Amino acid sequence: MDQVNLSAWEGKTETQTGVIQIAQALQIHATLGQANTSPPQEGEILPPLWHWFAFTPTVPNEKLARDGHPRLGDFLPPVPLERRMWASGALTFHLPLKVGVPFVKHSQIANVAEKEGRTGRMVFVTVDHRIETEDQTAIEERQDIVYLDIPDRFRPPEKLPMPEAPDWHSHERATEPLLFRFSAITFNAHRIHYDLPYAQQVEHYPGLVVHGPLQACWLIGAARAHRGTVPRAFRFRGVHPMLLIPGEPQEIDIMATGADGTALSLFTGQAGHQCMQATASWEETT
Repeated sequence: MDQVNLSAWEGKTETQTGVIQIAQALQIHATLGQANTSPPQEGEILPPLWHWFAFTPTVPNEKLARDGHPRLGDFLPPVPLERRMWASGALTFHLPLKVGVPFVKHSQIANVAEKEGRTGRMVFVTVDHRIETEDQTAIEERQDIVYLDIPDRFRPPEKLPMPEAPDWHSHERATEPLLFRFSAITFNAHRIHYDLPYAQQVEHYPGLVVHGPLQACWLIGAARAHRGTVPRAFRFRGVHPMLLIPGEPQEIDIMATGADGTALSLFTGQAGHQCMQATASWEETT
């Protein structure tokens, strides 16, 4: 692998303008909103992480790779590994975003690093984003994307148990319509989320893969519901694929611990093991 060539992408920048209009807010709320709640209206505050839906890919079909992602080599480096995942993220919230009010995302590739993992070569690409609204910084975000070879069979990481006595425990359901809708509102054509033959036969997953960002939305929603306010900082990390396997239960556990402190530890899980870990903090960061 040409590490020097990949490192040349470090420092590359990109600027995009986005907005969540009322029609899109209705679609997002229909996908993620809690029952018996109303979607945000024009000029009202967006729930946290909804800025993700304002910067969807717009490349034409002929520029998609076989996995459904845009081909690499433009903003993101041309990593010669076919499996890609949003591994982790960290956000600091400064100001709320609002329905119908435009915002700007300034992105920069902060680091490209090759590592050797349990299953072989891995490349981590770290991207920093700054979201501005009305000339003020609203969100600072770091995104870690990992690239790997597609294995010849499913080799899951070690399963970590869910908390035995959580302070908060709720449930969600992972269904095919939910995965389709989340792919639609993000305009994400990654086939592991909706194309079962591709997920099983090409990438060797036992079933469809539940989106990492969807799990992050569940977790920050739980944090907000538990404390009543949006956290100042939010970090998340995938630790095991969440899978929608034909014939198996669709129930997902959402748990939180640390209710008496200044931060919550949050988890998604299925069948008793963790899929995503997150931390939500309401303290000022320095």
